[in-house]
Amino acid sequence: MDHSTSRRQFLRNTSLGSIGLLSAGDGITQWLGNMADPAPDLMKLSSQLVNTWGKRLLSLQVLDASQTDNYGGILCPGYNIVHGRVGDTIYPFLHLAKKTNDHRFVDGAVLLYRWMERRVSQDDGSWLNEPVKGAWKGTTIFSIIALCDALQYHGALLDEPFKQELRARLKKAGDYVYNNFSLDYGNINYPIAASYGLSLLGTLLDIPAYKEKGRAFAHQAIKFFTKKDGLLYGEGDLYQASAKGCYAVDLGYNVEESLPSLVQYGLLTKDEEVLGIVTKALKSHMEFMLPDGGWDNSWGTRNFKWTYWGSRTSDGCQPAYALMANRDARFHTVALKNAQLLQQCTHDGLLYGGPHYVSHKVPVSVHHTFCHIKALTTILDHETVKPQPRKESPFLPREQPYGVRAFHDIQTWLISQGPFRATVTGYDKEYKKTNGGHATGGALTLLWHEKTGPLLASSMNEYQRYEAGNMQPDNDPLSMPLTPRIEWRPGEELYMNCNDLTAAIETKTSQDVIEVQAVSKLVNKAQQSPAGGEVRCRTSYSFAANTVSCRFSYEGATGAVTPRVVFPVVSPTGEAVTIVNDQTILIDKGTVKVKLTTNRSFKVLPTTNGRLFNFVPGLEAVPLAILANDATVVIEVI
Repeated sequence: MDHSTSRRQFLRNTSLGSIGLLSAGDGITQWLGNMADPAPDLMKLSSQLVNTWGKRLLSLQVLDASQTDNYGGILCPGYNIVHGRVGDTIYPFLHLAKKTNDHRFVDGAVLLYRWMERRVSQDDGSWLNEPVKGAWKGTTIFSIIALCDALQYHGALLDEPFKQELRARLKKAGDYVYNNFSLDYGNINYPIAASYGLSLLGTLLDIPAYKEKGRAFAHQAIKFFTKKDGLLYGEGDLYQASAKGCYAVDLGYNVEESLPSLVQYGLLTKDEEVLGIVTKALKSHMEFMLPDGGWDNSWGTRNFKWTYWGSRTSDGCQPAYALMANRDARFHTVALKNAQLLQQCTHDGLLYGGPHYVSHKVPVSVHHTFCHIKALTTILDHETVKPQPRKESPFLPREQPYGVRAFHDIQTWLISQGPFRATVTGYDKEYKKTNGGHATGGALTLLWHEKTGPLLASSMNEYQRYEAGNMQPDNDPLSMPLTPRIEWRPGEELYMNCNDLTAAIETKTSQDVIEVQAVSKLVNKAQQSPAGGEVRCRTSYSFAANTVSCRFSYEGATGAVTPRVVFPVVSPTGEAVTIVNDQTILIDKGTVKVKLTTNRSFKVLPTTNGRLFNFVPGLEAVPLAILANDATVVIEVI
């Protein structure tokens, strides 16, 4: 069957009709060239990325009407499926139609809407997150926002009958959210997204009740910021504190979904109370941006979706930070640096889920692209917000060597010493009572150097697909966590110090050396000690001007099998690894080398394809092990 002919026939059966149709293959190949060099301007770079991603997404649209289930959807090339939320791409498609005067994007938007209505639309007004019976309905709010934006910015591209159809369908979706959402509906990101979504839809359709409930959600939500650090909580549960007094905070969802929604709600409604609170929160969350634009979510409750550049199924930080740049010029820098990182992780026209997906030959999920294209389209369609002259320091917080900053609300310490940036956490709040989630126990969950980028980066303690439809499967039989740790497997059960929720952490600074010490124990993911008794661990990390020393020791382990130190060092395939001797290893990163030395003896653990890879946060590593107690590893960049 001729695909372009089938599409013409299908569109004749819609209220839009066939407008300026071209052959599906016309010009596709010329769209898929390499990206331009990184742009110094946020809006220019955002436009480049939206153009590149949008054209690639359009090329993946299923145009064969005989493929009934998928027809009109955007096929994920890595997994040969159509994701349920792909209809949100209607909004960026219409933006590109207006920008390029290419009606293929209009036709693609209509086909996507027909796919949504056929495959994920429900009688109660919701849309499913995946085209599977019983799938989650909360993402209806994101589709509401996308379709409202499509109508308010680009409705002139659509004929009136089709616009009326969209408005009627949005009314049904709005009723679903209005009647079913509450502050306790899912995680905090859902009622916060509803604050903006209902306000926007209420404005578009002139329904005061929607706007009133949107305002109520926003003002309820602003009570859920931690007292000391000003971090939004509720990504797990809203009310229950941990044993250390911590609440459920996730950096990725906060900066890429919840804070953008609060910002857009505040700007739409001119709610200065909300905008004032969210401005402070943006500054608090900005503390966790790395100098290369990465978000350090090595500790968050939902870091199972951490991708280094953000969170894999949320939309992006740009609407929060770029649209508020008139309040703090550093916000513009946050948005720009993260967009530059997104560009670096874009290959073949799609956003990959981490810096090392391509080097490890991991299939791409199209989900990242169709979510993040919306965020960049949003700032392009808003009036450009120009940064005000700087009143603050011209640098982002972690661009400066400031020593140690403690975030007691999440039991996490950030270290900024010389060229190194690091994170140590004893955060004891897990996601909805799950086990084996984010690293804790006083682990060094991130080590970053200005000449190498990440050197150490934690993954989940056990890779678990909490949201199977949104997380790629890990089929590597030799897969393991990326977190530096002490571990012991005296039998079938694995015990690790980075599981321990009870760890105690202290910091001290003397003679320009920062030291972080942690006391923990070896426990399994259920917080149980080995049958033979408690195994006590001590870890310490010393940060000097040009070196980092990590010391690991334990006591109380008995039996034929002894614990070991596992020390995965971030390194993509292709970097030369030289074993100088059993105590010294060099990793060549091109312009510099990473030198690793130990007082004991290194062993390189086996891998399936030459490198360990973990989807959290999308990095490869060389897994080293030390089969001895009281071991020290010194890291130096030379």
